Amino acid sequence: MWVSGFVRSVGPGVGLSIVVALASHLSERLLGGLWGKPVPAAVLALVIGMAAHGISRHAVFTPGLTFSSKKLLQVAIALLGLRIVLADIVSLGLTTVLIVIGSMALTLFSAVVLARLLGRSEAYGALAGGATAICGASAALAISSVIPDQQRKDADTAFVVLACNLLATLAMISYPLLAGWLHFDERITGIFLGASIHDVAQVVGAGLSVSEAAAGTATIVKIFRVFLLLPVVLAIGLFLRRENGTNRDAMHAKVPVPLFAFAFLALAGLNSLELVPQSLRLALLDVSRWGLLIAIAALGLNTSIEALVKLGWRHMLIMVVLMLVIGLASLIPIAILL
Repeated sequence: MWVSGFVRSVGPGVGLSIVVALASHLSERLLGGLWGKPVPAAVLALVIGMAAHGISRHAVFTPGLTFSSKKLLQVAIALLGLRIVLADIVSLGLTTVLIVIGSMALTLFSAVVLARLLGRSEAYGALAGGATAICGASAALAISSVIPDQQRKDADTAFVVLACNLLATLAMISYPLLAGWLHFDERITGIFLGASIHDVAQVVGAGLSVSEAAAGTATIVKIFRVFLLLPVVLAIGLFLRRENGTNRDAMHAKVPVPLFAFAFLALAGLNSLELVPQSLRLALLDVSRWGLLIAIAALGLNTSIEALVKLGWRHMLIMVVLMLVIGLASLIPIAILL
Protein backbone atom coordinates (compact mmCIF):
# COMPACT_ATOMS: atom_id res chain seq x y z
CA MET A 1 0.00 0.00 0.00
CA TRP A 2 2.69 2.47 1.05
CA VAL A 3 4.91 1.51 -1.88
CA SER A 4 2.17 2.01 -4.45
CA GLY A 5 1.31 5.40 -2.95
CA PHE A 6 4.97 6.44 -3.06
CA VAL A 7 5.29 5.35 -6.69
CA ARG A 8 2.14 7.28 -7.65
CA SER A 9 3.52 10.34 -5.87
CA VAL A 10 7.01 10.42 -7.36
CA GLY A 11 6.27 8.65 -10.64
CA PRO A 12 5.35 11.66 -12.82
CA GLY A 13 8.38 13.73 -11.78
CA VAL A 14 10.84 10.85 -11.97
CA GLY A 15 9.37 9.82 -15.33
CA LEU A 16 9.75 13.33 -16.73
CA SER A 17 13.35 13.47 -15.48
CA ILE A 18 14.09 10.14 -17.15
CA VAL A 19 12.63 11.39 -20.44
CA VAL A 20 14.88 14.46 -20.32
CA ALA A 21 17.91 12.32 -19.39
CA LEU A 22 17.26 9.97 -22.32
CA ALA A 23 16.79 12.92 -24.67
CA SER A 24 20.10 14.40 -23.54
CA HIS A 25 21.88 11.06 -23.99
CA LEU A 26 20.54 10.64 -27.52
CA SER A 27 21.31 14.28 -28.35
CA GLU A 28 24.89 13.84 -27.13
CA ARG A 29 25.39 10.92 -29.51
CA LEU A 30 23.69 12.75 -32.39
CA LEU A 31 25.67 15.96 -31.95
CA GLY A 32 28.87 13.96 -31.57
CA GLY A 33 28.16 12.30 -34.89
CA LEU A 34 27.55 15.66 -36.56
CA TRP A 35 30.36 17.72 -35.02
CA GLY A 36 32.92 15.09 -34.02
CA LYS A 37 33.07 16.31 -30.41
CA PRO A 38 29.84 15.80 -28.44
CA VAL A 39 28.27 18.33 -26.12
CA PRO A 40 28.25 16.59 -22.69
CA ALA A 41 24.93 14.95 -21.82
CA ALA A 42 24.94 16.72 -18.42
CA VAL A 43 24.87 20.12 -20.13
CA LEU A 44 22.17 18.99 -22.55
CA ALA A 45 20.08 17.61 -19.68
CA LEU A 46 20.21 21.00 -17.94
CA VAL A 47 19.33 22.92 -21.09
CA ILE A 48 16.49 20.59 -22.14
CA GLY A 49 15.18 20.55 -18.56
CA MET A 50 15.15 24.34 -18.31
CA ALA A 51 13.39 24.55 -21.68
CA ALA A 52 10.68 22.27 -20.29
CA HIS A 53 10.36 24.20 -17.01
CA GLY A 54 6.88 25.40 -17.99
CA ILE A 55 5.65 21.79 -18.01
CA SER A 56 7.43 20.76 -14.82
CA ARG A 57 5.90 23.62 -12.80
CA HIS A 58 2.69 21.60 -12.41
CA ALA A 59 2.33 20.33 -8.84
CA VAL A 60 2.01 16.69 -9.95
CA PHE A 61 5.71 16.67 -10.90
CA THR A 62 7.07 18.27 -7.71
CA PRO A 63 7.51 15.16 -5.48
CA GLY A 64 9.30 13.21 -8.21
CA LEU A 65 11.58 16.09 -9.14
CA THR A 66 12.52 16.53 -5.49
CA PHE A 67 13.17 12.79 -5.13
CA SER A 68 15.34 12.74 -8.27
CA SER A 69 17.40 15.80 -7.35
CA LYS A 70 17.97 14.69 -3.74
CA LYS A 71 17.56 11.00 -2.91
CA LEU A 72 18.45 9.54 -6.30
CA LEU A 73 21.33 11.99 -6.53
CA GLN A 74 22.75 10.81 -3.21
CA VAL A 75 22.68 7.17 -4.28
CA ALA A 76 24.42 8.04 -7.55
CA ILE A 77 27.17 10.00 -5.77
CA ALA A 78 27.71 7.22 -3.21
CA LEU A 79 28.28 4.75 -6.04
CA LEU A 80 31.07 6.96 -7.41
CA GLY A 81 33.19 5.53 -4.60
CA LEU A 82 33.61 2.45 -6.79
CA ARG A 83 35.99 4.50 -8.96
CA ILE A 84 38.47 4.89 -6.11
CA VAL A 85 41.54 2.69 -5.56
CA LEU A 86 43.41 3.88 -2.47
CA ALA A 87 46.69 2.28 -3.55
CA ASP A 88 46.75 4.53 -6.62
CA ILE A 89 46.38 7.59 -4.39
CA VAL A 90 49.22 6.44 -2.12
CA SER A 91 51.44 6.02 -5.18
CA LEU A 92 51.23 9.76 -5.89
CA GLY A 93 53.64 10.58 -3.07
CA LEU A 94 53.34 13.01 -0.17
CA THR A 95 54.46 16.12 -2.09
CA THR A 96 51.80 15.70 -4.79
CA VAL A 97 49.12 15.00 -2.19
CA LEU A 98 50.02 18.15 -0.24
CA ILE A 99 50.02 20.27 -3.41
CA VAL A 100 46.56 19.02 -4.35
CA ILE A 101 45.14 19.55 -0.86
CA GLY A 102 46.72 23.01 -0.65
CA SER A 103 45.34 24.15 -4.01
CA MET A 104 41.87 22.86 -3.13
CA ALA A 105 41.88 24.61 0.26
CA LEU A 106 43.01 27.88 -1.32
CA THR A 107 40.26 27.59 -3.94
CA LEU A 108 37.56 27.05 -1.31
CA PHE A 109 38.83 29.96 0.82
CA SER A 110 39.05 32.25 -2.21
CA ALA A 111 35.51 31.33 -3.25
CA VAL A 112 33.96 32.46 0.03
CA VAL A 113 36.03 35.67 0.08
CA LEU A 114 35.12 36.48 -3.55
CA ALA A 115 31.45 35.84 -2.87
CA ARG A 116 31.51 38.30 0.02
CA LEU A 117 33.41 40.95 -1.97
CA LEU A 118 31.06 40.70 -4.96
CA GLY A 119 27.84 40.65 -2.97
CA ARG A 120 27.00 36.99 -3.60
CA SER A 121 25.89 34.60 -0.87
CA GLU A 122 28.44 32.51 1.01
CA ALA A 123 26.40 29.47 -0.07
CA TYR A 124 27.11 30.31 -3.70
CA GLY A 125 30.78 30.83 -2.89
CA ALA A 126 31.00 27.42 -1.22
CA LEU A 127 29.12 25.82 -4.11
CA ALA A 128 31.36 27.38 -6.76
CA GLY A 129 34.54 26.72 -4.77
CA GLY A 130 33.68 23.12 -4.00
CA ALA A 131 32.72 22.33 -7.58
CA THR A 132 35.95 23.88 -8.89
CA ALA A 133 38.10 22.23 -6.24
CA ILE A 134 36.69 18.71 -6.46
CA CYS A 135 34.95 17.41 -9.55
CA GLY A 136 32.63 19.88 -11.22
CA ALA A 137 28.99 18.86 -11.65
CA SER A 138 29.03 15.87 -9.26
CA ALA A 139 30.56 17.96 -6.47
CA ALA A 140 28.13 20.82 -7.13
CA LEU A 141 25.18 18.48 -6.74
CA ALA A 142 26.63 16.88 -3.60
CA ILE A 143 27.35 20.25 -1.98
CA SER A 144 23.92 21.57 -2.97
CA SER A 145 22.36 18.77 -0.91
CA VAL A 146 23.85 20.19 2.33
CA ILE A 147 23.20 23.86 1.55
CA PRO A 148 20.21 25.28 3.50
CA ASP A 149 17.19 25.79 1.24
CA GLN A 150 17.05 29.26 -0.26
CA GLN A 151 15.31 31.00 -3.13
CA ARG A 152 18.09 30.77 -5.74
CA LYS A 153 19.61 27.44 -4.72
CA ASP A 154 18.55 25.49 -7.82
CA ALA A 155 19.50 28.33 -10.18
CA ASP A 156 22.89 28.70 -8.47
CA THR A 157 23.56 24.97 -8.78
CA ALA A 158 22.51 24.85 -12.44
CA PHE A 159 24.74 27.84 -13.19
CA VAL A 160 27.76 26.25 -11.50
CA VAL A 161 27.26 22.99 -13.42
CA LEU A 162 27.14 24.85 -16.76
CA ALA A 163 30.06 27.14 -15.90
CA CYS A 164 32.23 24.24 -14.67
CA ASN A 165 31.71 22.39 -17.92
CA LEU A 166 32.52 25.43 -20.06
CA LEU A 167 35.65 26.34 -18.11
CA ALA A 168 36.83 22.72 -17.88
CA THR A 169 36.56 22.44 -21.65
CA LEU A 170 38.68 25.58 -22.08
CA ALA A 171 41.23 24.15 -19.63
CA MET A 172 41.24 20.81 -21.49
CA ILE A 173 42.33 22.63 -24.64
CA SER A 174 44.74 25.17 -23.18
CA TYR A 175 46.45 23.46 -20.22
CA PRO A 176 48.26 20.75 -22.22
CA LEU A 177 49.66 23.53 -24.42
CA LEU A 178 50.79 25.43 -21.32
CA ALA A 179 52.46 22.31 -19.90
CA GLY A 180 54.29 21.78 -23.19
CA TRP A 181 55.44 25.40 -23.27
CA LEU A 182 56.84 24.94 -19.72
CA HIS A 183 58.64 21.73 -20.85
CA PHE A 184 56.91 19.52 -18.27
CA ASP A 185 57.50 15.80 -18.72
CA GLU A 186 54.58 13.36 -18.99
CA ARG A 187 54.31 12.70 -15.25
CA ILE A 188 54.45 16.38 -14.23
CA THR A 189 51.98 17.26 -16.97
CA GLY A 190 49.59 14.60 -15.72
CA ILE A 191 49.83 15.88 -12.14
CA PHE A 192 49.14 19.45 -13.28
CA LEU A 193 46.14 18.46 -15.42
CA GLY A 194 44.64 16.26 -12.71
CA ALA A 195 45.11 18.91 -10.03
CA SER A 196 43.63 21.84 -11.93
CA ILE A 197 40.84 20.80 -14.32
CA HIS A 198 37.27 20.58 -13.01
CA ASP A 199 35.65 17.44 -14.45
CA VAL A 200 36.97 13.89 -14.77
CA ALA A 201 36.06 13.65 -18.46
CA GLN A 202 38.01 16.77 -19.38
CA VAL A 203 40.97 15.63 -17.27
CA VAL A 204 41.13 12.39 -19.22
CA GLY A 205 40.71 14.22 -22.53
CA ALA A 206 43.48 16.68 -21.70
CA GLY A 207 45.80 13.87 -20.62
CA LEU A 208 45.19 11.82 -23.76
CA SER A 209 46.05 14.85 -25.89
CA VAL A 210 49.57 14.51 -24.43
CA SER A 211 50.02 10.74 -23.98
CA GLU A 212 48.47 7.70 -22.33
CA ALA A 213 50.99 7.96 -19.49
CA ALA A 214 49.99 11.58 -18.83
CA ALA A 215 46.31 10.61 -18.93
CA GLY A 216 46.90 7.82 -16.41
CA THR A 217 48.68 10.10 -13.95
CA ALA A 218 46.11 12.86 -14.43
CA THR A 219 43.26 10.45 -13.73
CA ILE A 220 44.82 9.21 -10.48
CA VAL A 221 45.35 12.79 -9.25
CA LYS A 222 41.79 13.66 -10.21
CA ILE A 223 40.43 10.61 -8.40
CA PHE A 224 42.26 11.79 -5.29
CA ARG A 225 40.37 15.08 -5.54
CA VAL A 226 37.12 13.13 -5.85
CA PHE A 227 38.13 11.09 -2.78
CA LEU A 228 38.18 14.34 -0.77
CA LEU A 229 34.47 14.85 -1.47
CA LEU A 230 33.53 13.58 2.00
CA PRO A 231 35.56 16.01 4.14
CA VAL A 232 34.73 18.96 1.88
CA VAL A 233 30.97 18.30 1.96
CA LEU A 234 31.08 17.89 5.74
CA ALA A 235 33.09 21.10 6.18
CA ILE A 236 30.83 23.15 3.89
CA GLY A 237 27.67 21.84 5.57
CA LEU A 238 29.03 22.77 9.00
CA PHE A 239 30.29 26.18 7.84
CA LEU A 240 27.04 27.22 6.20
CA ARG A 241 24.88 25.93 9.03
CA ARG A 242 26.83 27.99 11.53
CA GLU A 243 27.12 31.09 9.36
CA ASN A 244 23.35 31.17 8.86
CA GLY A 245 22.50 31.08 12.58
CA THR A 246 22.92 33.44 15.51
CA ASN A 247 25.81 32.80 17.86
CA ARG A 248 23.56 30.92 20.26
CA ASP A 249 21.91 28.96 17.50
CA ALA A 250 25.31 28.16 15.99
CA MET A 251 26.43 26.44 19.18
CA HIS A 252 23.49 24.05 18.86
CA ALA A 253 23.26 23.95 15.07
CA LYS A 254 22.37 20.59 13.65
CA VAL A 255 25.28 19.63 11.44
CA PRO A 256 24.05 17.84 8.30
CA VAL A 257 25.18 14.23 8.13
CA PRO A 258 25.58 13.33 4.44
CA LEU A 259 25.21 9.57 4.73
CA PHE A 260 25.80 9.26 1.00
CA ALA A 261 29.32 10.66 1.48
CA PHE A 262 30.11 8.02 4.09
CA ALA A 263 28.68 5.38 1.75
CA PHE A 264 30.98 6.79 -0.94
CA LEU A 265 33.97 6.28 1.38
CA ALA A 266 32.86 2.76 2.34
CA LEU A 267 32.49 1.73 -1.30
CA ALA A 268 35.92 3.22 -2.06
CA GLY A 269 37.34 0.98 0.66
CA LEU A 270 35.58 -2.11 -0.68
CA ASN A 271 36.76 -1.35 -4.21
CA SER A 272 40.33 -0.81 -3.02
CA LEU A 273 40.28 -4.22 -1.33
CA GLU A 274 38.89 -5.73 -4.56
CA LEU A 275 35.84 -7.07 -2.72
CA VAL A 276 33.40 -5.95 -5.41
CA PRO A 277 33.16 -8.24 -8.47
CA GLN A 278 34.16 -6.39 -11.62
CA SER A 279 30.87 -7.09 -13.40
CA LEU A 280 28.89 -5.74 -10.45
CA ARG A 281 31.21 -2.73 -10.15
CA LEU A 282 30.73 -1.78 -13.80
CA ALA A 283 26.96 -2.23 -13.53
CA LEU A 284 26.78 -0.02 -10.43
CA LEU A 285 28.93 2.66 -12.10
CA ASP A 286 26.41 2.66 -14.97
CA VAL A 287 23.64 3.12 -12.39
CA SER A 288 25.62 6.01 -10.93
CA ARG A 289 26.11 7.64 -14.33
CA TRP A 290 22.41 7.45 -15.19
CA GLY A 291 21.39 8.51 -11.68
CA LEU A 292 23.52 11.63 -11.94
CA LEU A 293 22.11 12.41 -15.39
CA ILE A 294 18.51 12.01 -14.15
CA ALA A 295 19.29 14.21 -11.12
CA ILE A 296 20.77 16.91 -13.36
CA ALA A 297 17.69 16.68 -15.60
CA ALA A 298 15.48 17.20 -12.51
CA LEU A 299 17.62 20.19 -11.52
CA GLY A 300 17.11 21.69 -14.98
CA LEU A 301 13.36 21.07 -14.81
CA ASN A 302 13.29 22.93 -11.49
CA THR A 303 15.16 25.93 -12.92
CA SER A 304 13.78 28.61 -15.22
CA ILE A 305 16.00 30.23 -17.84
CA GLU A 306 14.83 33.60 -16.52
CA ALA A 307 16.14 32.79 -13.03
CA LEU A 308 19.50 31.78 -14.51
CA VAL A 309 19.82 35.00 -16.51
CA LYS A 310 19.06 37.10 -13.43
CA LEU A 311 22.10 35.76 -11.59
CA GLY A 312 24.34 38.29 -13.31
CA TRP A 313 27.96 38.68 -14.32
CA ARG A 314 29.33 38.40 -10.77
CA HIS A 315 28.43 34.70 -10.68
CA MET A 316 30.52 34.06 -13.78
CA LEU A 317 33.40 36.24 -12.63
CA ILE A 318 33.72 34.18 -9.45
CA MET A 319 33.88 30.96 -11.49
CA VAL A 320 36.54 32.36 -13.83
CA VAL A 321 38.70 33.65 -10.97
CA LEU A 322 38.44 30.31 -9.18
CA MET A 323 39.61 28.53 -12.31
CA LEU A 324 42.68 30.78 -12.30
CA VAL A 325 43.21 30.26 -8.56
CA ILE A 326 43.28 26.47 -8.68
CA GLY A 327 45.33 26.57 -11.90
CA LEU A 328 48.04 28.80 -10.44
CA ALA A 329 47.90 27.17 -6.98
CA SER A 330 48.66 23.86 -8.68
CA LEU A 331 51.08 25.09 -11.33
CA ILE A 332 53.48 27.14 -9.19
CA PRO A 333 54.33 24.50 -6.52
CA ILE A 334 54.42 21.75 -9.15
CA ALA A 335 56.94 23.75 -11.18
CA ILE A 336 59.07 24.42 -8.07
CA LEU A 337 58.83 21.17 -6.10
CA LEU A 338 58.43 18.40 -8.66
